[in-house]
Amino acid sequence: MSVSLQPPVALRAPVLGRIASALAALWLALCLSGCGAINRVPSLEEQAKSSWSEVQNQYQRRADLIPNLVETVKGYAKQEQETLTKVTEARAKATSVQVDASTVSDPQKFKQFQDAQNQLSGALGRLLASVEAYPDLKSNQNFLALQSQLEGTENRIAVARRDYIQAVQAYNTEIRTIPGRWIASWFYPEAKPMETFTSTPGAERAPNVKF
Repeated sequence: MSVSLQPPVALRAPVLGRIASALAALWLALCLSGCGAINRVPSLEEQAKSSWSEVQNQYQRRADLIPNLVETVKGYAKQEQETLTKVTEARAKATSVQVDASTVSDPQKFKQFQDAQNQLSGALGRLLASVEAYPDLKSNQNFLALQSQLEGTENRIAVARRDYIQAVQAYNTEIRTIPGRWIASWFYPEAKPMETFTSTPGAERAPNVKF
């Protein structure tokens, strides 16, 4: 009596199907790798993270200028103590809320960061507006130097935010559309959409720092 060593057809079909799927995935991966598509997701992600680092760098630059600004104003406008206190408190809050490249995909944390920076912008704007009442302060050389640095920083912040928004748009589009969506699900399952800035009144231009 002869005994067949071949597995039942019902068992062979799933095995052959898995092998075919694996070979198809391998073939697709080789094709995508050859044209560079397989590396596009991590490349765009790194570009977005780098752009975010520049946003943080410029916000930190602004935060570093504020203590000198507060001390300069304090010397000429002691009666503005409440305004100075609000700027100092807003700066402390803004610098305490940190969103690094690994948590830039967290909507709640990103909103906290943006809200804190917006609050600091508002407090700083009110302080700068109060300077109009102090002609001597407006002509102080140290204050004029701070004015120039703040103007430059606000412009750099606007540019850094714009570059970050564009980088995130490219990355998010890649992982949400085909074939990037497939590539991300197969090779980069940890890839998540990144958060970006929401529009606020006047966000399309840098604040007008005028003395």
